[in-house]
Amino acid sequence: MARFAVEFSYSADTETRHAARPRHRDYLAALAERGVLLAAGPWADDTGALLVYEVPDEAALREVLTADPYTPAGVITRTRIREWTPVLGAWLGTSGG
Repeated sequence: MARFAVEFSYSADTETRHAARPRHRDYLAALAERGVLLAAGPWADDTGALLVYEVPDEAALREVLTADPYTPAGVITRTRIREWTPVLGAWLGTSGG
């Protein structure tokens, strides 16, 4: 499995985004229950969000992102995907020692 950090940038159309938000959050909750989504949340200034996924590969990640209700709503103006290799942290059960 691979881990990916995904950064969304939101459009200025907050009305459409807020209308799609319940479906988006339900979708993310289902992914979290399956262990696909490790963490997600908006930036404090509400211009975008950071999400961390664990999936087999980038192709699988792109399928997950395409199915996100925010995608057809057109409220994401930019998606930045970076494969991530965490080495320390509570998620890993290690402090690096």
